[in-house]
Amino acid sequence: MTRSVLILGASGRFGRACSTAFSEAGWQVQHFDRTHGNLMDAASGVQVIVNGWNPAYPDWAKQVPDLHAQVIAAARANGATVVVPGNVYVFGEDTPSPWSENTSHRAKNPLGRIRVEMEAAYKRSGVSTIVVRSGDFLDTEASGNWFDLILTKDLAKGRFTYPGKTDVPHAWAYLPDLARAVVGLVEKRDVLPVYADIPFSGYTLTGQQMFDAVNRAVARSVQLKPMSWWPLQLARPFWPMGRCLLEMRYLWDTAHRLDGALLESLLPDLPQTPLDVALVEALPSGLVERNVHPNQVMTTGRNPSLT
Repeated sequence: MTRSVLILGASGRFGRACSTAFSEAGWQVQHFDRTHGNLMDAASGVQVIVNGWNPAYPDWAKQVPDLHAQVIAAARANGATVVVPGNVYVFGEDTPSPWSENTSHRAKNPLGRIRVEMEAAYKRSGVSTIVVRSGDFLDTEASGNWFDLILTKDLAKGRFTYPGKTDVPHAWAYLPDLARAVVGLVEKRDVLPVYADIPFSGYTLTGQQMFDAVNRAVARSVQLKPMSWWPLQLARPFWPMGRCLLEMRYLWDTAHRLDGALLESLLPDLPQTPLDVALVEALPSGLVERNVHPNQVMTTGRNPSLT
């Protein structure tokens, strides 16, 4: 039987990575453009819907509830499983880590509450849902994430910029690994609960550890520089995105890691890419010292915390 998946937001980071991973696994992959298509029609006959839609922060309150309601309705009408990329916003700054599928969602800030309510809507819906929860992305191309937009933006000038305390553990996910985990979980969906919340541990790194790893990967040594938040503070009154970024600042100063024990039990042979290999792929090609070949054989099992 043909295995078919509909990717929403295929031009975005998560959608693009999942599109590649499903294609490589032999799935029939369809992309949906919400500016022109009808979701209910596009979802007809597919087994899985990957919801990679992610509006800009300032639009979350207005758009997120309706977009996900549309996805729930389409999945229910077609008996499809929905994959949702979960994040760590739901836990809040006062919840001790490690964060697992059993950790309470205690976020009090507006963006965190939107995510809490969105995930709760899937849980109430009765639609087959897999929430794959991860930390910040390491992508294979510049895509406007924290790593390429802030941390490594000035590497060519010899600077690595870090937005938080450098001794605080922070969760990261290499997108190709995360997408392969999504495919593996989808292929086991018949043994999962109707609503499955599955953390992806990825890499747990302090700012200093990330800086050291980047220095191992680049052709010339760089210096560690703290990010200044004052420009965002000054722009806050008239720049909505700035307000949102400041709202989420706490994650750079709150020690956290994701507990991947559940994922490991479900997919014990899931390959994971060594950090140094992932960074070679995540950094601009002109800056890296390719001592580690990007096609190096991957390890299996959970990447250990590096903290």
